[in-house]
Amino acid sequence: MLEVKNVDLHYGAAQALRDVSLEVVPGAVTCVLGRNGVGKTSLMRAIIGHQPISGGEILWEGRDITRMPPFERARRGIAYVPQGREIFPLLTVKENLETGFAPLRRSDRSIPDDIFSLFPVLKDMLGRRGGDLSGGQQQQLAIGRALVTRPRLLVLDEPTEGIQPSIIKDIGRAILYLRGKGDIAILLVEQYLDFAHELGDRFAVMERGRVVLSGPKQDVTKEALGQSMAL
Repeated sequence: MLEVKNVDLHYGAAQALRDVSLEVVPGAVTCVLGRNGVGKTSLMRAIIGHQPISGGEILWEGRDITRMPPFERARRGIAYVPQGREIFPLLTVKENLETGFAPLRRSDRSIPDDIFSLFPVLKDMLGRRGGDLSGGQQQQLAIGRALVTRPRLLVLDEPTEGIQPSIIKDIGRAILYLRGKGDIAILLVEQYLDFAHELGDRFAVMERGRVVLSGPKQDVTKEALGQSMAL
């Protein structure tokens, strides 16, 4: 579904990505691992169109989308849950979810029941302001907002960061449910190795802007992933 081919990315004179390649397929969780500052978020921003690349190409279903603006990528089914959640604190939970209507046709502008099945707390708090929710509840809201867009690719940037263990389990169950549907590709950025290894089907470890280890779960041991992340 998504293919990143030999991508370079610069911020001025600083190079954040170096010859990065990655494939993401439906019905699977592809995990990008690595410490802070190795280029994981830069790669996600390149994929969703928030940061132009300086070399290589990004393909969506075989079509080059390298220069396609973010809103067009969203219309084609790419949804992003950013690091730090970035919900709207003064809007209600319901209004936050409805911001996901933007890339949809008018006939599709409804909140899927699946969201409330995955995250029941959101249904109980529809009238509450987003800023009144706990950090974990805001993370659930950010994922719910992305799911409103009916994504075909869901990009999650460190969804467990600063989240209490009970909600990490809820997020893990949601990812497993979405993977099980078979038609959604999931790209998960993580530093929490246990969480990533439990959910992931394919892995890529980054270091200094490069992919230093990659492969399917059956070919990449948890120990090898941990060693690569510790480099």
